[in-house]
Amino acid sequence: MPYLLLTLSALFWSGNFVLSRGMHAEIPPVSLAFWRWAIALLIIAPFGLRRVYEQRELLKKHGRFMFFQGFLGVTGFNTLIYIAMQSTTAINAVLVNSCIPVIIVIISWLIYKERLSIKQSVGVLISLSGVLLIIAKGDVAALQQFSFNQGDLLVLAAAVVWAFYSANLRNYPEGLHPIAYQTGIMMMGLIFLIPCYLFELQTGKHMLLNISTILTVGYVALFASVLAFICWTRAIREVGANRAGPFIHLMPVFSTILAIIFLDESLLAYHVKGMILVFSGIFITTFTFRKNIKEST
Repeated sequence: MPYLLLTLSALFWSGNFVLSRGMHAEIPPVSLAFWRWAIALLIIAPFGLRRVYEQRELLKKHGRFMFFQGFLGVTGFNTLIYIAMQSTTAINAVLVNSCIPVIIVIISWLIYKERLSIKQSVGVLISLSGVLLIIAKGDVAALQQFSFNQGDLLVLAAAVVWAFYSANLRNYPEGLHPIAYQTGIMMMGLIFLIPCYLFELQTGKHMLLNISTILTVGYVALFASVLAFICWTRAIREVGANRAGPFIHLMPVFSTILAIIFLDESLLAYHVKGMILVFSGIFITTFTFRKNIKEST
């Protein structure tokens, strides 16, 4: 079940990347981040506010944890991604974003002293090789020609932010309901987003209201925010950040599939080869986890 949740998270976030790049001229970056989370909070509020009230003492006790998770996961990551999409290509963004599993491993090792087994390391490398093959369109030598601009550095910063968010989930308060947690970090994240949004409006950047922008905000609010975050948070609590990290590599795979469906692109041989590598890497990591469970029992 946790691996299905991780897969769904990757699928929902892939749509977020595709839409944010496709609509970057019509929706300013901070506006997209603000309305995404504002509407997501409205969606979850009928269920979440009651949970927040019931567990208010537990939330107060772990206020620092909620503060950092809201700042990192709600305000930081996607705002940086949306800003980066103004000045970088989707290919470069996905390439840099694919470093997240490696960054998670490094952070977990440095801060929490977690170790990665040899099989898990192999799984990460195999999965990453599949990502690189897709990005390079079958020509790995083409990766040497990439030049990284300010947008790429922002994506890298976003990857670090998300890695910290994921690794810090190991400190998730025992007994805290997932809906209360999700509602709490949304409220916390919006506190940081409001002044940023007001500043963007003062600069003259406004979101155009039409069917495309409304559907885009609706998608990122429901699927990329509420559902994806709930799936990701619950899965990491069960399998850990290191084992969940390789599922980030599914995003380029799903992005390719979405492009084929919605942009009428063709499925080529390197797509298939890359997807096989990605799924192989995830399988190796998953198999290692189950084996460890059996050994420990």
